[in-house]
Amino acid sequence: MPASFSIRPAVQADGAFLADMIVEAVNWRQGGARPRFDVIADPDYRRYLAGWMRPSDAGFVAVDGHDESVGAAWYRMLPRTDPGFAHVGTGVPELIIGVRPIWRAHGVGRALLQRLCDLARAQGFARISLSVERGNFAYTLYRTEGFAVTQPGVGRDTMVKRLR
Repeated sequence: MPASFSIRPAVQADGAFLADMIVEAVNWRQGGARPRFDVIADPDYRRYLAGWMRPSDAGFVAVDGHDESVGAAWYRMLPRTDPGFAHVGTGVPELIIGVRPIWRAHGVGRALLQRLCDLARAQGFARISLSVERGNFAYTLYRTEGFAVTQPGVGRDTMVKRLR
C-alpha cells in the first residue's frame, strides 16, 4: 500500500508532470496504452497544457514521502473559440485530474479535487466542469464530490459542480 502523501500548489515547472497526468487520465482503463507522444500531440489534450502556467491556470500536485509527484489536478480557462471536452460556458474553468495507478483508490484524487474546488470557489468561480468517459471508476468520485452530469455525450459526459 502506498505511503502517505501531501499536496502542494502546482508551479510552472510542473508542466511535464501535468502532461504525464493527462496520459494517465487518457489511459485509465486496465491495459490502456495510448503512447505519451500521441496523447501530448493531440490538440484535444494539448490545449490543457500549452503555455502552462498562464495567469488564469491553477492546480495542485500530490507528492509522496520521497517528494515524488503522484497525482495532479488543475483547471484552465479555455476560450469559446477553442473549447475543451468539458466546455459549458465562458467563465467556467475546466478541470483535469490524473493520478498514478498505484496511488488510485488511496484518497489522492479526492484530496486534489477538494483542494482545487476550494481554490476555484475562493477565486470567485460559481461552477467548475470536467469531462469523464463512461465506465471510468472516477465517475463515482465526481458524483460523491457534488458533480452532476449536465451534457451527456457519446462515450463521455460533461459534469459540473456548483461552487456557491
